[in-house]
Amino acid sequence: MFDTSKIKVYGFVGPSGTGKSYRAQFVAGENNIKYIIDDGLFINDNKIIAGTSAKKADTKIETVKHALFLNKLEQAEIQKAIEEYKPESIMILGTSDGMVQKIAHNLALPEITKIIHIEDVATPEEMERAHNVRVTEGKHVIPVPTFEIKKDFSGYILDPLQIFKSKGYGNEPYVDEKSIIRPTFSYNGKFTISDNVFKQIIEYLATKTYEIDKINRVRINKNDVGPSIYIEVTLIYGYNVKEALKDFKVKCKKEIEKLTAMNIQNIIILAKTLKMPNNN
Repeated sequence: MFDTSKIKVYGFVGPSGTGKSYRAQFVAGENNIKYIIDDGLFINDNKIIAGTSAKKADTKIETVKHALFLNKLEQAEIQKAIEEYKPESIMILGTSDGMVQKIAHNLALPEITKIIHIEDVATPEEMERAHNVRVTEGKHVIPVPTFEIKKDFSGYILDPLQIFKSKGYGNEPYVDEKSIIRPTFSYNGKFTISDNVFKQIIEYLATKTYEIDKINRVRINKNDVGPSIYIEVTLIYGYNVKEALKDFKVKCKKEIEKLTAMNIQNIIILAKTLKMPNNN
């Protein structure tokens, strides 16, 4: 059994919105740390190992509770991952010394041996800029690539952020990708998109697809990770049915995800009828 008492635990501390997550990988690299705990997530390099982002919580209070790992099941998930990956060191992000110490305690980790403050790695001007972006634009940074969190943030606005680093592990340069998330929906109310919006997008795309005569039916099944869509169409006779449906499926998924920020789980398209080209 892995002895967690040998893990060297660091804290990276700064007020909310001052750029901690933005600089997390840099600070970890400078201290030869490959594992990070940030806002409910356990991260190894650029991959989420375990946990669920606290930024998905419905209220700010729930966000804090989630980030602190007050839930026993959430604690157990992270502890299981630590047991599996056996990290030599972990860096915990938090808004205060007390917060990172509390997280370490809740996860049964050793006491923190070193705390790095945001002031140690960022200028007052940089922190002020980061704070202004948080307040005015509602942007948060998650220190992993966008593809890592897309399915968990269906309906949120996600933007990739790539930063060239002149020095990484082994002093090799690399490109570090993070994700900018604007979770204003979870903080300021429930965000929903009506089924009619999906239908209108699909019908519009059909008018731009010469193989399709019309959309007969659209059914939307929604869940927490994104909707599944069922479509019935009338095709124009004379085209390759398989290829026409395949191309329209790709087009629908791409445009719906682009316009709604939803992560589409599945699209099923059936050709129910055919129309002769000269029929009126």
